[in-house]
Amino acid sequence: MRHAALLAFAALAGCATVTNYQLTAMPRDSGKLYSGTATDTGGIEGPISITIENKTYTGTWVQTRPSTTSGYVSGGYGTGPYWHGGGWYGGGFVSMDNPAGGAAKALLTAPDGSGLRCDFKSGQGAGGGECRDDKGQTYDVQVRATR
Repeated sequence: MRHAALLAFAALAGCATVTNYQLTAMPRDSGKLYSGTATDTGGIEGPISITIENKTYTGTWVQTRPSTTSGYVSGGYGTGPYWHGGGWYGGGFVSMDNPAGGAAKALLTAPDGSGLRCDFKSGQGAGGGECRDDKGQTYDVQVRATR
């Protein structure tokens, strides 16, 4: 859930950005809509809750695939390691969006002990996925950043 993962999750120099997400869930057997929230506090996990038929499921989402990746780039004068004046210079790290987007898994429980398991994919501040309850009902879920 990055910028969504739920989904994408970033902490820069120890300063975490908090992003809140609105979740909208719809069962596959009706057009009824249910709502929930998730919070990204800049780490690889965070709180999530969804209310379905007056039962609130709460838990934690955990990032399973980051929405960005980084690597070391080398090659060419000024962009990679090069020999100059008796020493090697150059090269650097780059960060790129993951073409598949970010992903997260959430495990939620209700006070009565029932469970909800969710998988999310995200990128660019929005995402989606699905949740499944203990009775086998599947819910399609939309995820939107609310900041």
